[in-house]
Amino acid sequence: MTLFEQQQNEFSGRHIGPREAEISSMLEKIGINSLDELINQTIPASIRLKEPMQTGGPMSEFEYLSSLKKIAAQNKVFRSYIGQGYYNNITPSVILRNVFENPGWYTQYTPYQAEIAQGRLESLLNFQTMVCDLTGLPIANASLLDEGTAAAEAMSMLFNHKNKDHDHISAPKFFVDENIFEQTKDVLLTRATPIGVELVIGNYQTVVLDEQYFGALLQYPDKNGVIADYRSFINAAHAQHAQVVMATDLLALCLLTPPGELGADIAIGNAQRLGVPMGFGGPHAAFFATKDEFKRNIPGRIIGVSVDAKGNRCLRMALQTREQHIRREKATSNICTAQALLANMAAMYTIYHGAEGLKKIATRTSLLAQQLSQQLKAIGYNNENSFYFDTIRVAMDSIDVLKKMQKPTKSISAIKRTMF
Repeated sequence: MTLFEQQQNEFSGRHIGPREAEISSMLEKIGINSLDELINQTIPASIRLKEPMQTGGPMSEFEYLSSLKKIAAQNKVFRSYIGQGYYNNITPSVILRNVFENPGWYTQYTPYQAEIAQGRLESLLNFQTMVCDLTGLPIANASLLDEGTAAAEAMSMLFNHKNKDHDHISAPKFFVDENIFEQTKDVLLTRATPIGVELVIGNYQTVVLDEQYFGALLQYPDKNGVIADYRSFINAAHAQHAQVVMATDLLALCLLTPPGELGADIAIGNAQRLGVPMGFGGPHAAFFATKDEFKRNIPGRIIGVSVDAKGNRCLRMALQTREQHIRREKATSNICTAQALLANMAAMYTIYHGAEGLKKIATRTSLLAQQLSQQLKAIGYNNENSFYFDTIRVAMDSIDVLKKMQKPTKSISAIKRTMF
């Protein structure tokens, strides 16, 4: 084997390009004399570095991993109280080892070949079934990217359902309650403008809906932790032929009246707190459940039960018409349509604990929040939420509280011993 053949056999030779001959052909095709000229014409001088990047010398894999561990050791890990759809939880070791850390599960974006992916399809079907049971709605998809994306997809679906003639939009308005999660609001703002949706952000108790509204979005419980009874608002929306989306929390729904029973048309949210680590902010598998009338418009994919050529029960992706691998030129989704791994983890978590186990976890979570509320009241901090699941709202000096939590006083220590 010649030296050239040896070089071509190496990883860099086989995978890193373009090669000299390819560069010459490319430059000739686009009418440019050199790569430098190409860079000068395409990248503004104002944003280009004047000096080479200071990346240091090459490192072996072992050296690189060692340096990363040293950097990671500088992190300070605190208990998170951010809420807003992100919660601490416990991932059962059997799920951590056999799903989250198993390449047979974590490398699968989607089970394209149903005949060799029945186990993964079964797990995603379990995810859909769990979502339907908790939301009280008859149909759910096999996950979406995150809660904000799910809210935007719900908005788009309802907009297109109401305004079938895009040249004559009769109902451009979508009401968004002011107490939804901020990150969801940001995604809605981004996605609304290009399709001609007019977002109206306000208070669900004071807004007056009319025929110009095609839908509304509520948070249940809301960003402050408040649990509201939305029945009257939902009835008022339906009277104006508007549909209602409820962004909600699956663990809270183990105890609360489900959105479907309240009259909501769509329920969305994320499944992170069902055993999925926080992952430094996400994204986390979203869920999307709705009424049967929207089954042909639901985003993402749906796993369905079918029969094979021999008449045996089998599973398949029953709905995936918006996927790029099916209709690339008409697709309305990209490769981030779903979060299959994290949806599977949430499904396995619910199987591991069972219905009664989930209810016990939800009950314990709510009782701990109540206990914290009582302890805080004893030292002069009142909870402003009358009805809540696991999030309380307390008026206090946040800087003062942070200092006390980092250097506990006797009273705060007592709370932490009681709670944690």
